[in-house]
Amino acid sequence: MALQHDVKQEIINTYQIHGTDTGSTDVQVAILTERIKQLSEHLKVNKKDHASRRGLLKIIGRRKRLLAYLYRHDPQRYQQLIERLGIRG
Repeated sequence: MALQHDVKQEIINTYQIHGTDTGSTDVQVAILTERIKQLSEHLKVNKKDHASRRGLLKIIGRRKRLLAYLYRHDPQRYQQLIERLGIRG
C-alpha cells in the first residue's frame, strides 16, 4: 500500500530542508510516518492481515533507526521533527 504521488510530493515539500531535498532524514521519517498511519487504519479494519502487520513492523523499525540516527547527529532537529509529526520519540 504505497502512498499516492500527490500525497508523497506534499510531504516532501513540507519537510524538505532545501529546494531539491527529497531524501533527507526528515523527509524519510515523514513519509514513513504517513505510511504507518495508513497501515494502522488498514489493520483496524482487516485484523487478520498478518502480512501487512509484518510490513508495518518493518516500517516502524526503519523509522526508529532513522530517528536514532537523527538524534545522534542533530538532537535539536530531531526534537523539532517529532514535534511537527506529533510522534513521541
